[in-house]
Amino acid sequence: MMSAHPATPLLDTVDIPADLRKLQPGQLRALADELRAEMIAAVGTTGGHLGSGLGVVELTVAIHYVFDTPADRLIWDVGHQAYPHKIITGRRNRIRTLRQGGGLSGFTKRNESEYDPFGAAHSSTSISAALGFAVANKIAGQQGRAIAVIGDGAMSAGMAYEAMNNAQAAGNRLVVILNDNDMSIAPPVGGLSAYLARLVSSRPFLELRELARRLSRKLPEPLHRAAKKTDEFARGMAMGGTLFEELGFYYVGPIDGHNLDQLIPVLENVRDAAEGPCLIHVVTQKGKGYAPAENSADKYHGVQKFDVITGEQVKSAPAAPAYQNVFGAQLAKEAETDPRICAITAAMPSGTGLDKFAAAHPDRFFDVGIAEQHGVTFAAGLAAQGMRPFCAIYSTFLQRAYDQVVHDVAIQNLPVRFAIDRAGLVGADGATHAGSFDVTYLATLPNFVVMAAADEAELVHMTHTAVLHDDGPIAFRYPRGNGTGVALPEVPQRLEIGKGRVVREGSKIALLSLGTRLAEALKAADQLEARGLSTTVADLRFAKPLDTALIRKLMATHEVIVTIEEGSIGGLGAHVLTLASDEGLTDAGLKIRTMRLPDVFQDHDAPDKQYDAAGLNAPQIVDTVLKALRHNSAGVEEARA
Repeated sequence: MMSAHPATPLLDTVDIPADLRKLQPGQLRALADELRAEMIAAVGTTGGHLGSGLGVVELTVAIHYVFDTPADRLIWDVGHQAYPHKIITGRRNRIRTLRQGGGLSGFTKRNESEYDPFGAAHSSTSISAALGFAVANKIAGQQGRAIAVIGDGAMSAGMAYEAMNNAQAAGNRLVVILNDNDMSIAPPVGGLSAYLARLVSSRPFLELRELARRLSRKLPEPLHRAAKKTDEFARGMAMGGTLFEELGFYYVGPIDGHNLDQLIPVLENVRDAAEGPCLIHVVTQKGKGYAPAENSADKYHGVQKFDVITGEQVKSAPAAPAYQNVFGAQLAKEAETDPRICAITAAMPSGTGLDKFAAAHPDRFFDVGIAEQHGVTFAAGLAAQGMRPFCAIYSTFLQRAYDQVVHDVAIQNLPVRFAIDRAGLVGADGATHAGSFDVTYLATLPNFVVMAAADEAELVHMTHTAVLHDDGPIAFRYPRGNGTGVALPEVPQRLEIGKGRVVREGSKIALLSLGTRLAEALKAADQLEARGLSTTVADLRFAKPLDTALIRKLMATHEVIVTIEEGSIGGLGAHVLTLASDEGLTDAGLKIRTMRLPDVFQDHDAPDKQYDAAGLNAPQIVDTVLKALRHNSAGVEEARA
């Protein structure tokens, strides 16, 4: 007797959501299980964000099953939970290129797929963007809806509420799904709450409610107000949605985000509703369906490559501590003897190394959530009252608080200390997380001191220097990843503000480095020396104020000056050129070249490949010097002729 052929996996029949919508509802559970297994296998190969995607597998299936994507616009807040979405929107064959050079982005990206209508990698933007899509459809008379999926953590940002406060303009074209996977903002999910959610999202209930609302308007005003409050109170008591109702949303939930039998009817009811904007509150479990993630403290939020069977991550032993941990340990040590030191982060305690500070000094540690604007002004208030606050924020996230940096800190000359993590290029996270602009946007501000650490020992000195600097705002930047392996100082130095250091003496070429390109500058100096070109290497330490005395001396005694920095145009190089121009230092034929990040948003890749593409490694430094010398020689020959 011949054995039956094994059934084709359902996931193999689904390339795009239109295929998914051909399935029967009873098949969706099996599809979700296959989708979860495929995601685990893919991230085990590539590394990336795991727990958040595992938590929305069923939600992803349900949304694409009920709504007509891509005509209905689906926007994932942040986007790091969108791996299952990518698999069923035509990208399964590339899912094992996630976060690799030339591969899929780890976030949603407009030029990657029509199913990614809005690119995101920063938090709390989804409702604003979805509102824009929905209102555009309304103006154009199109029927497409916009669905924003936002996590509970992202609801700590004021921007989400600003968008909700304006959502009435979209009418029923806007649907917000609150993915509650961490904060306990809702009563426990159970059969009763699921039943109520389905009931209040149904057409008969909505029609009955609308009839009651119209009738109540005909009542005398006191009775009308009482009827309205009774309706809000009853639904708020049952389901906890009064806040969202006050913002103009019809609230449904909470419902079990892993139960497709609950999710699909509610989504269908909301899709067909004639009411205005709707918020559906789903409760999910981060890391759902993968035991190592479920049992991990961070639910395997971000992982290296790992063994799918055991969950063990493939991690090589670092040769040096991570910069963030050097900073965190040093600040905690400084706080042992200085009770004025406070530490502030915006939802990144471990990412910034401040978990160490929090453990040692919990009463002086503040995680403000995804609220960089508040965090900066909060720090300004602390500083104005005599404290020594440190704002540890990624370079790319500090951009969100630039108005507060200018208005609340710089103009008032308040001594807020900014520890700027993830400065420079960041590898797999790509353009959205690259710290490309902080030197430019901070060094342009009056009253600011801006430093960049060349290695982890310098980071210790700069942390100590910032503690003691009470004369105004001060910032110091350092990259993602591990240090160079230099010995950490037992006793930190207080650096003289605006003074650099010469780390290698020469006479013909001067390389002026800011930050961790110093190692590449020293390699370049070795190669130039091998060509008979005597080379000075200076670590300027400060982008503002510049060490003008050192720069003048080097310009007066060298033929070629090259500035090297891990930042955009407008940073160190621009300030050095301005100094040279203002003081006429180039009049004697001096050649100045600036090396910086290119004027593009660089895609994700391995960091060394990114810096090679940016032209900031030793070979490109040598080439820049040689071209300047050839240009100079050609000019001399032309003058002789």
